[in-house]
Amino acid sequence: MALFRKKTASDESYYMASQWTLMWRKLQKHKLAKFSLVILAILYLGALFADFFAPYGLEEFSALYKNTAPTKIYWQDEDGSFSRPYVYGLKKVNDRKTFKVIITEDTTKKYYIDLFAEGMEYKLFGVIPSNTHLFGLVDEAGNPARDANGKALARIHLFGADSTGACIFSRVLFGARVSLTIPFVSAAISFVLGILLGGISGYFGGVVDNVIQRIIEVLSAIPSIPLWMALSAAIPPDIPVSSMYLYITIILSFIGWTGLARVVRGKFISLRKEDYVTAARLAGVSDLKIITKHLVPGFLSYLIVNLTLGIPGSILGETSMSYLGLGMKAPATSWGVLLKETEDLVSVAQCPWKMIPLIFVIVTVLAFNFLGDGLRDAADPYK
Repeated sequence: MALFRKKTASDESYYMASQWTLMWRKLQKHKLAKFSLVILAILYLGALFADFFAPYGLEEFSALYKNTAPTKIYWQDEDGSFSRPYVYGLKKVNDRKTFKVIITEDTTKKYYIDLFAEGMEYKLFGVIPSNTHLFGLVDEAGNPARDANGKALARIHLFGADSTGACIFSRVLFGARVSLTIPFVSAAISFVLGILLGGISGYFGGVVDNVIQRIIEVLSAIPSIPLWMALSAAIPPDIPVSSMYLYITIILSFIGWTGLARVVRGKFISLRKEDYVTAARLAGVSDLKIITKHLVPGFLSYLIVNLTLGIPGSILGETSMSYLGLGMKAPATSWGVLLKETEDLVSVAQCPWKMIPLIFVIVTVLAFNFLGDGLRDAADPYK
């Protein structure tokens, strides 16, 4: 009978498993969360190894390829037989009817796509010198498609080119470093501030609680865009990119901690009167240890989910700031900087491939949201 079934090793491992082990097992059953985790891993790997995956650097551009569509890749020769994938270079042709200069393909010479091709030199992780890229172009003899001065004879743009003739695919990869790390760092800082200030407010109460809550109410009452504008106006216009990175992180962190702080305050108010907290006080445990060892672990699963769901908001915040000209500015790049070229409706109508960075923003935000939903379900003890 089922009531008298002998316990198995799997039953014992289930009942003896820790909270995090149980959460991981539940998360593995959430298909959307698992798929989102894979997508995010790919995006972050692309950002981490952008120098290798990108065929061109941020300084490489060509006026000949200005606003050109994604490069057409050919798989067949003129006689219809299959061939190595190749592309043609571009050339300028004078139209005798309209007297305009037209950019068209130069079909006199083929350039083949080669894996692990030589290209612009870079330092991987800022330390390891290399000039190998995941793919590039070579001529029929197998030599890099560059002249004696290192200038590209032909270019391959998977996502087309922007208004300067730079590769959008390469800029998306390099822009991911900013658009994926600033939100993560700012969300982590907001996470710490929310727990710290919310915990102090809820645990001690009194005057401290009133002061922190009034600060939260003031910050919450200010619209985001005017606050961004005010804080960005304090940033010097000629600072280095690394400093701008730091300032944007601080700005996003400054306005992102208030919601979590209120939730933490409410949790602390409800938990500070529990018997185990009172017992810890009577035993002489310090307030800091009570907060970190007894109160915070009681709803740590919720905090992890809140952190995961807070990152998409920070991504949209960084993208919006750069799009409005309040964050990163060219020649630095981020997804918001790339989308700034789409503010002109005529430019979007003529060059719709410039909207491709928007797809990466949408996919990333959805992936974080689905992962957060999966973590929320995994952390729910009633599911």
